Amino acid sequence: MSKIDPELKKKLLKETQSPFKGLRRTLWIALSGSAFLGLFIMISKIVSGAELQQNNLLIQLGACVIFPSLLFFDKNKD
Repeated sequence: MSKIDPELKKKLLKETQSPFKGLRRTLWIALSGSAFLGLFIMISKIVSGAELQQNNLLIQLGACVIFPSLLFFDKNKD
């Protein structure tokens, strides 16, 4: 029989099923924050009258959709 605590065994099995989950979630949060901050800066430049390329704005909007979506899909399914 195993001498490992059942709670520890349960935690280790969960970690093997989805490794680096905490690191991934931290990365998605950081990238989401960066995307929204970049979008805020771009919008403030547009409001002030500066010219921006439409491609840059679309890339920023895409990042604002993709990174929070990845965070949502990476949530616990328990």
